[in-house]
Amino acid sequence: MRERLRERLRAEFTAAGARGRLHAVEVGGDGGDGEGDGGPGVGLDADEPVVIASVFKVLLVLEFARQVAAGQLDPRERVLVRAEHRLGGWGTAGCADDVELSLRDLAFFALSVSDNTAADLLLERVGPDTLRLLAGELGLPRTRIVGGPRQSLETMLAEVGARDDAEFAAVYPTLDAAQVSRLSVLDPARTNASTPREITRLLSLLWRDEAGPAEACAFVRELMARQVFRHRLVSGFPDDVEVAAKTGTLPGLHIEAGVVTYPDGGRYAVAVFARTPDLTTGRTAADAAIGRAARLAVEALRTGSAAAGTTASAMGSYGA
Repeated sequence: MRERLRERLRAEFTAAGARGRLHAVEVGGDGGDGEGDGGPGVGLDADEPVVIASVFKVLLVLEFARQVAAGQLDPRERVLVRAEHRLGGWGTAGCADDVELSLRDLAFFALSVSDNTAADLLLERVGPDTLRLLAGELGLPRTRIVGGPRQSLETMLAEVGARDDAEFAAVYPTLDAAQVSRLSVLDPARTNASTPREITRLLSLLWRDEAGPAEACAFVRELMARQVFRHRLVSGFPDDVEVAAKTGTLPGLHIEAGVVTYPDGGRYAVAVFARTPDLTTGRTAADAAIGRAARLAVEALRTGSAAAGTTASAMGSYGA
């Protein structure tokens, strides 16, 4: 039964010291009921609100690509990333000197290395209100975008009483888990949020060229396939399974959403959200649990056990 599969999924997260929420669905070839249109999906608290962190960048880059396709933006437009723009982290966000690049390359860095500065500048260019409108257009009523990385950072600083990044780094280790858990960026009612089911709907629309013009959808898919982080979804699948995905990370939150494509052409949208009581951003056990749970869910869909009521062959022909 489906409950047996859910129990196995819960067990994967519990063993890693995490609580997991997940949705997986086959990506069908044409429009339908929002479940991915390839049949019934697999869910674990799939309709609970979740913080999406950097997964919001998928929607951001999609809106950018749609505006390019409509002739509203020139992807070659140059942007100078100055010291005051830098938020820290990967890509231009961690550069020591000013960097000039195109809007198209901002999108590349935002998805490939989750560059917060690039995402913030791109959001400023496309307009934050457009993302809210896009979510509505795509049938994602519970997906809410309230701002970009800079807004999240400034909110975190204000809530812990820090004046800058350095002071936050000094204050953060002194906070207890209860104090950190009350931060707005960890509360789906106060920050960028969605549900696992709505994220797989977004991905399914992207992979079916139904989230905008075909060239816009293809642009997002290509950049997601170039993501450098390979420690979550990718870790759960054999080497011949292609994974195009986007991570999201905040204290105690370990997230990845993407589409896995098997050699036989089977495509599955998966969104996994793991929350841990200790508020570190790097936990190997939680990251590995994301990959294992995703594979369990996808193989259940491939073998039909999600619908047929057994998970005995959940690992399919790839073995355990």
